[in-house]
Amino acid sequence: MIRWGILGCGKIAHKFAEDLIKTEGAQLHVVGSRSLAKAKAFAQNYQAAHALDSYQELAHHPEVDIIYIATPHMFHKAHSILCMGAGKSVLCEKAFAMNLQEVDQMLAFAKAYNDKNPDQTVFLMEALWTQFLPHFNFVLTQQKSGDLGAITGLEADFGFKADYDPNGRLFNKSLGGGSLYDVGIYPLFAALSFLGMPESLNATAEIGPTGVDHHCHMTLHYKDGVKAKLHSALDQHTPTTATLYFEHGQMELVSRFHEPSGVRITKGETTEVFEFPTTYNGYHYEIVHCHQMLAQKRTESTQMTWQKSRQLMQLLDQVRQEIGLSYH
Repeated sequence: MIRWGILGCGKIAHKFAEDLIKTEGAQLHVVGSRSLAKAKAFAQNYQAAHALDSYQELAHHPEVDIIYIATPHMFHKAHSILCMGAGKSVLCEKAFAMNLQEVDQMLAFAKAYNDKNPDQTVFLMEALWTQFLPHFNFVLTQQKSGDLGAITGLEADFGFKADYDPNGRLFNKSLGGGSLYDVGIYPLFAALSFLGMPESLNATAEIGPTGVDHHCHMTLHYKDGVKAKLHSALDQHTPTTATLYFEHGQMELVSRFHEPSGVRITKGETTEVFEFPTTYNGYHYEIVHCHQMLAQKRTESTQMTWQKSRQLMQLLDQVRQEIGLSYH
């Protein structure tokens, strides 16, 4: 049985916990929040044994194997290092951190800790759940098969209309708000997964009164004129699909592409739709992967590798530079 702790009790932590308690071999054991009342309510809801109002206590709890970090982006580095320093493995919600420097500090800490503690190493992974979803991996496999020929382009978007609250997580600069880090990361992740690192990119955005982007347009340029056209938004609903164009057809990850959904493949006059039904929210798959990695005593994921997290953060940094968005 893998004993989990959850650090932070916001909306995404609830979705994660719903899947965690349905996953074989997983036990939600300890929950931590800045508010004890919130932690207790969360623990009661998901049958966790302990509720704490101290992240420090959670990190040092003796009956926890791995901690899922679900706090705002701005705190990911500090909370990951806190937990690893206490000998706990970490699954940290995306975005992994605020910039590449922070990611490198997290990775350096993990490596140093594991070098000092070879008999009790910690595992560290960015919780980019899309990486592990069946429909996403189906598309990766189809792409590799070459059945549709070479990829010639990609279009992906993720947009929704959020209620404007200047102090809320989505619009608060001090909490790492903005469309880019919250949802723009998914189209960027799709481009990275299907096309790799671009030769260059350009981006434009509308920066709102709190200093974060309300929407962002990104174009990634690859060799042979291949482009990835990406869009993210907090101020408008968009289709939230990802379409890959090939020499002999196209593949569409239908709405919403970043979570469990279907795939539509068109080749010539023929269109096929593939469904991937699940009883989970979608976090189950990354939880199972973490269990496998812990069983193998790995320090790094074989799928959501540290290199992939570094590359994704490099793209986020480049887009921020392009649109003039700074969090410091």
